[in-house]
Amino acid sequence: MEINGNKVTDLKDAISTHVKNGCHLSIGGFTINRNPMAAVYEIIRQGIKEIHLYAHSNGQGVDELVGAGSISCLEIAYGGSGKFASTCIRFRKAVQEKKIKIEDYSNFQMTLRFLAGAMGIPFLPTRSSLGTDIVKIWGFPIEFRQKNSKLPDSKLIELENPFGTWCDTKKVVLVPAINPDVTIIHVQKADFRGNCRIDGLTFADVEQAKAARILIITCEELVEDDDLKNAPDRNQIPFIHAHAVVHIPYGAYPTACYRYYDYDPVYLKEYAEKARDDKQYYSYIEDIILKNVTHKELIDSIGRERLEMIAADKNLGYAKNLDRR
Repeated sequence: MEINGNKVTDLKDAISTHVKNGCHLSIGGFTINRNPMAAVYEIIRQGIKEIHLYAHSNGQGVDELVGAGSISCLEIAYGGSGKFASTCIRFRKAVQEKKIKIEDYSNFQMTLRFLAGAMGIPFLPTRSSLGTDIVKIWGFPIEFRQKNSKLPDSKLIELENPFGTWCDTKKVVLVPAINPDVTIIHVQKADFRGNCRIDGLTFADVEQAKAARILIITCEELVEDDDLKNAPDRNQIPFIHAHAVVHIPYGAYPTACYRYYDYDPVYLKEYAEKARDDKQYYSYIEDIILKNVTHKELIDSIGRERLEMIAADKNLGYAKNLDRR
């Protein structure tokens, strides 16, 4: 790949080229905010399986990948879709039925793990989770770790402060770095080289992007080369990390994309109802995801009225007077 070249491609090619069966994948976003949903749906359409997924505190993206049978292992802090599912429904069902392996960390620990990966170091220390079952209970047994060269030997390690008694901290927890094969994030603006600008909260997306071996960016706007040179302090991810740039409006739908559109409460409520029933959920995958062979077709099927309903107010950045019930 030419680092400084044109990385613009379509979504189908980006996913088929970089996301493979059994790969270690990270997706950005937080609960029902800026999930890379267009990419999630394309992964499901392409039937990619046995993915080892990493997420910070994701919601809709995780739940749909798990529900579609794309995921074999998951490392996460929290999986929920706000008021629509305080714990993601298909995610909960898969864990209870032991259909996926899962390992949990605190929110701060997941951020530190991606940060360590971005820094190129094997671990970072923290006090987060000391005295909790996060330290004691492992989701992946040692035998499973030993068979997988991409996993650390331990979930985490408690360590006595090696610098002695000069401060009050007696113990720390060492959390291992994450270096995904692929990270997928959705941003508001990107240029053809892969420079990115995220408006609003960035969550752990910047660390996830920089930790990955391959970075796929989907964006609301594909801007001219000079556009992001205005106010460059607002750009978070430089082009050197990017491998594919996909221009796909409403790429986070049905989750929110700050300053562009809010989450769709109608879609998410209907999804939650269908997700509770296996038969209805499999019909949902067929009728909404598979029959709409592109994200544009899916968006067109929603209709202009709904898109206008969730359009973001220019001053607020989210939809004004949206009925969120």
